[in-house]
Amino acid sequence: MSDTIFAVSSGVGRAAIAIVRLSGPGSANALRLMAGSLPQPRFAQLTRLRDGHQQVLDEALVLYFPAPRSETGEDIVELHLHGGRAVVASVLRHLSSFPGLRPAEPGEFARRALLNGKMDLLDVEALADLIDAETEWQRRQALDGGGDILRGVAEQWRTHLLDTRSDLEAQIDFSDEEDVTSHLDSQTERLLQNLLADMDLALQRGRRAERLRDGFVVALCGPPNAGKSSLLNALAGRDIAIVSAQPGTTRDRIEVPLDLDGAPVILIDTAGLREAVNSVEAEGIRRSRDVMNSADLVLWLSPSDCPAEPDLDILSEKLLVIATKSDLQQWNGQGLAISAKTGAGLDHLLALLRQRAAEQFGEDPSMLTRARHVHMIDEAATALRSALQFSSSPEICAEYVRSAQIALERLTGRIGVEDVLGRIFSRFCVGK
Repeated sequence: MSDTIFAVSSGVGRAAIAIVRLSGPGSANALRLMAGSLPQPRFAQLTRLRDGHQQVLDEALVLYFPAPRSETGEDIVELHLHGGRAVVASVLRHLSSFPGLRPAEPGEFARRALLNGKMDLLDVEALADLIDAETEWQRRQALDGGGDILRGVAEQWRTHLLDTRSDLEAQIDFSDEEDVTSHLDSQTERLLQNLLADMDLALQRGRRAERLRDGFVVALCGPPNAGKSSLLNALAGRDIAIVSAQPGTTRDRIEVPLDLDGAPVILIDTAGLREAVNSVEAEGIRRSRDVMNSADLVLWLSPSDCPAEPDLDILSEKLLVIATKSDLQQWNGQGLAISAKTGAGLDHLLALLRQRAAEQFGEDPSMLTRARHVHMIDEAATALRSALQFSSSPEICAEYVRSAQIALERLTGRIGVEDVLGRIFSRFCVGK
């Protein structure tokens, strides 16, 4: 990492302030040449930035963070510019003219922080989740669920496994001693059982957390002209789907994300279910059934003026019948009656969707916020089950305990970190 990187770390576009960050060994020299001198470390200084011809680029606040006491562990410079597009473009253009300076790749600041020991893999993943968070629940999970909490628990589990391995290896090395047993003592066995129970509980909550990151998926389905697209538009508050009296108007899925008091909900409009009149509509209906099978909740929309029974082979607990077009005819049957035209019943429906989402996600943040976390803990738990099955054989038991320990070390990034970095950093913005 002998080169120096730079990027805009604030939002893109016209704004009051734009922040340009530099990280690397050339940061201090670049600032010295542009500002005439270096400010006192970690103190903001108002100065005029000039190009190589001594033309003023901007009057800006500048900060200097010498290594290693910086976010990336390298020398860092921050330029707090006026946020006009021309100002930012001129500064970036001038930075590109310095030897050894180049624009940063997505996530490269965070990658350097990781490589320099300022962050670990769990910190990076928690940061990625925070950047991607679109609702309050997702924000809380990124801050409360990941990073420090998971790291602390994983290290505690790892310490217990190291102690257990020491005991088992002592049994193997001194098996000829009279006071050394050839199987797990009751205290060690109880410890492994408690660790396994803790991991199983974390896995149960972690699978809910994965769903929270993706959102609670609700499929709108029913016969043609049941009001699916009208309901989608009404809940979204804007015209997204085409509404027409002609059957078969919706051919493919249309997704709309909703934030229901912090709960992320994804609404999916699907093609009306009927005997298809052509191959294109048949493909749309096939895709609709795929969406319904994978959705967390399926709303079967049945018009009040022409009720239709659900024609679905799905679990009853994830099926909810909604009577639509209640403005045309009063609904006397079971289920919630709504009208996308007048708005009747929509508040009740939104409250119901939030309740179902809360039941799915749980109110408490999970430590395991990613599929990788779940996979590593599941791998450790599986190894512990095997260790307990071979409690009478110290050699085999110790090997399974070692496998559980390795899984936890891969979880926290102690080993095997490179295979996941590319996927994580590719989703970061350039200035992170």
